Amino acid sequence: MSPTRTTAALRTSARISVDLLLVLVMTAVALWIVGRMWSVVWPLVVALLLTTLTWPIAAFLRRRGWAPALAASVVTVLFLLVAAGIAALIAVPVASQSGQLTDGVVDGIQKVREWASGPPLNIGDDQITGAFDTAVARIQDSLGSAVTTVVTGVSTVFNGVVTAVLALFLMFFFLKDGPRFLPWLKGQLPGRLSVDVPVVMARSWDTLGSFVRSQAFVGLLDAVFIGLGLWIVGVPLVLPLAVLTFVSAFVPIVGALFAGFVAVLIALVSNGLTDALIVLAIIVAVQQLEGNVFQPMIQSRGLGLHAAVVLLAVTLGGSLAGVVGSLLAVPVAALIAVFWNYLREQLADPSPEPEAQPAAPS
Repeated sequence: MSPTRTTAALRTSARISVDLLLVLVMTAVALWIVGRMWSVVWPLVVALLLTTLTWPIAAFLRRRGWAPALAASVVTVLFLLVAAGIAALIAVPVASQSGQLTDGVVDGIQKVREWASGPPLNIGDDQITGAFDTAVARIQDSLGSAVTTVVTGVSTVFNGVVTAVLALFLMFFFLKDGPRFLPWLKGQLPGRLSVDVPVVMARSWDTLGSFVRSQAFVGLLDAVFIGLGLWIVGVPLVLPLAVLTFVSAFVPIVGALFAGFVAVLIALVSNGLTDALIVLAIIVAVQQLEGNVFQPMIQSRGLGLHAAVVLLAVTLGGSLAGVVGSLLAVPVAALIAVFWNYLREQLADPSPEPEAQPAAPS
């Protein structure tokens, strides 16, 4: 081995390692700052997602001559009405069919108990009763922490209400004044940043809007087809399950699995094994139709992310931040891809100009 080349390679590796370490430290500091400001960042993120979903309606009204404030107000009120309608579609059927579902759960537990008492398990009633008594005793022992759990739940609900109200106000202002933001930002930034930052933000906005609207449309198609299948089979709580399917579509891959699991479980508890298998087949067929037909057609431009990247992003986001992380994982990964692609464009060597061809002799 050449000592000169080995020393140069080690020095290059050390320099790159130090640079990467500094980048990771700065990233960790930025994430820590975001975490400390989460009470403000989370409503801002929710408002941006809602704005990308509702902006086409506001833009349509503005093109028809509506004042920005009036268009934003109408869209915000329409969104509140739709959200209230969705909440009613979930709450009313669940309240009306809760008794039927409870009876189904009890019957399901009884069937499992009878199956466990037979071959090949042959678990006696005394063992099952002892297991239930142990579970009840553990629940009673944990009653001391129940108060803390309730207080935490009340605090979470209160924070959720505050976040929703703040997000709605921010959505209104984004719908009203959003088009003026990039020109204002361009005038505030110095030098090259006044060009780079607005371009990256415009591309990020287009990517985020494409993701949110396409996922909403795909989720709507899934909800309609799966809801029809559940209604034909006769599964209870069709509307709540359809709404759950629509909402879960905003978490790619994992959301579909969760919604499908809930639908199959309710079908198993209420209708039995045969209908549960039919529901499972319907969900698998719809998911295959979505993955092979709907998404390629709707997301023609796409996010530039491979399916494996999407799955890893959702898994990492869920492990780091739970449901919120799973929800934001794919948009964040898409925005990182936008930034990386723009950075590559700026750092790429300019292509050499083609040499002029000599004129053909006349």
